[in-house]
Parts: sequence; structure tokens; C-alpha cells
Amino acid sequence: MAKIQKLRVNGTERAIDADPQSSLLTVLREQLDMTGSKYGCGEGQCGACTVLINGTARRSCITTVGSTEGREITTIEGLEHHGRLHPVQDAFLAEGAALQCAYCASGMIMSAVALLKTNPHPSEQEIAAAMEGNLCRCGTNPRIIAAILRASQAHQEAGA
Repeated sequence: MAKIQKLRVNGTERAIDADPQSSLLTVLREQLDMTGSKYGCGEGQCGACTVLINGTARRSCITTVGSTEGREITTIEGLEHHGRLHPVQDAFLAEGAALQCAYCASGMIMSAVALLKTNPHPSEQEIAAAMEGNLCRCGTNPRIIAAILRASQAHQEAGA
């Protein structure tokens, strides 16, 4: 079977050696040493493995690496630019959101980034609906919503 040779991850083309049916999560963690995306359920239900593919939130545990060829993959490691965290990361820290055990944090942040890209000023109800597929066992959902509202407000104040 043909092997995938290259992936574009966080703006950089990366060499890999993977069967096209391998999960993207496995390749990211085991070949590219990008461990920010977590293995949770392995069924795309918990959201711990969420990455962006061409700007859309996707569950990397159920996404085959072959389906991502030629697309831009953004992981939690790719959100920081020039030593500055992404505004959503800053907001999560400020609100103490998803940080009790932090296992869900990267997936939550990636889903929030995708949400704010398509809806820069969501209501609490829209945030709750968008984040429904991301599970936080620690119960910090009110802080997660507050963090996304904070990031939205910061985006608004920046004039974007």
C-alpha cells in the first residue's frame, strides 16, 4: 500500500511515513511528537483530539492521515505566534477554563478557535451548542463559556 510522505502541519511541510488509513492523531503524536492533541475515546466523541483542518475543527482520532494530504493542519502547538499565545489560549488561562485536569483543554481551545473564526461574536447559547461535542469531566463548562466570551470580546475590542 502507498505511504503518505508529507503533511502540512502548523505552516510547515513535514515528512512522515504512514499508511493512508492511519489516524491523524497517531501520526501527530508518534511521528511528529506533537502531543498537545490527546487520545480520549478514540471514537470522535470526546473532542480531546481536536485539530483544525483547513480551519475546520476535526477529530484527529477518526480522521485518516490520507484524507488530510494537501490540507493545512493546525494543532494546539501551532496557535502560538512569535512567543504570544492565541487570544483564545489567553482567555482560557485568565478564566481558569478546562484547566483542573487540563486533559480536554487543547481540544476545547481548538474548537473555540474554529467557532470564533466562523462566528466572532457568539451568544452563550451558540457557544454551548458549538462546544457540545467537547467533554470536560471536571465540569468547568461555565468557565469555558466565559473564556470564549472573553476571547470574543478581546477580538471585538481589537477592532477585528
